[in-house]
Amino acid sequence: MLDLKGKWVLVTGASRGLGRLAAKLMAEQGCNLLLQSRNLEHTASLEEELKTKGVDCHSFAADLNDIPSVMKMLSDIDAIGMDVDVVLNNAGLQIAYRTDYYKTPAEDYTVSFNVNTIAPAMICYHFLPKMNARGFGRIVNTTSGIDKEPEQAGYSAAKAALDKITKDMASRLGGTGVAMNLTDPGWCRTDLGGPNAPNAPESAIPGVVVGAFVNDTVNGQIFRAQEFAGMSLEEAVAKANTIN
Repeated sequence: MLDLKGKWVLVTGASRGLGRLAAKLMAEQGCNLLLQSRNLEHTASLEEELKTKGVDCHSFAADLNDIPSVMKMLSDIDAIGMDVDVVLNNAGLQIAYRTDYYKTPAEDYTVSFNVNTIAPAMICYHFLPKMNARGFGRIVNTTSGIDKEPEQAGYSAAKAALDKITKDMASRLGGTGVAMNLTDPGWCRTDLGGPNAPNAPESAIPGVVVGAFVNDTVNGQIFRAQEFAGMSLEEAVAKANTIN
């Protein structure tokens, strides 16, 4: 398993749910954290908590539905002057559940694609060239297993597009030392998943971060987090390294 101690990790959607849990796990591995949320106040308590673990931590505000806001965040990260080694594109938005899905408004698609596809893609495009130049990097994009549910068409279509982007970009990374993969947390009781989801958020750990620790030969794969539930991080990484 890769030793990421001292590496810088960007976690989007870090203020709550799976993003918050992922940030804590990465800090336990000795990683320094860059935390994204829509408001700096949302990650203030997490930032202080992580610093008590002896790691460095910075928070950034960005609205992922506002692409200029995303680009400003990336510029602000660059201004600090460190190299981002790992990106966990965790943030997502399920905009609506339309029982009368024939009346799905166009906004469901525009907002969903901004948050779930375009914003993470722009983050990937920003950091991938720098990772390639250094010969190391890991990117994990969060997808969804939702299928054949027109009630959630905007969200599921946006995630399907992110899958395609991830796999296509990963196909160009062979031999670079950079790995880019997907994770599907499963249906969890988060703000996005709602209270009726069958899985506790903790069940998605370590599955949602396993892609940060895999060999660079594991590229363009999907890690279904519930298949790693109950495993140690070391066990999960060993299993993930066999997926191809």
